[in-house]
Amino acid sequence: MFSYEKKLQYPVKIAHPNPQLARIIITQYGGPDGELGASLRYLSQRYSMPFDELKGLLTDIGTEGSK
Repeated sequence: MFSYEKKLQYPVKIAHPNPQLARIIITQYGGPDGELGASLRYLSQRYSMPFDELKGLLTDIGTEGSK
């Protein structure tokens, strides 16, 4: 179902680092309303789900959302 290749989709060359922009991007991933927080909420909810089909759905949403 999934194929894992450890390579970048597009080549990245950073000529001039921008710490201010990096801080904004990191807060989108790691802030309380960020993608990482949402992903972890989905993954933690799967442990209390009584139906196996919905456990799989929450797992898929939690793992795909963090990409």
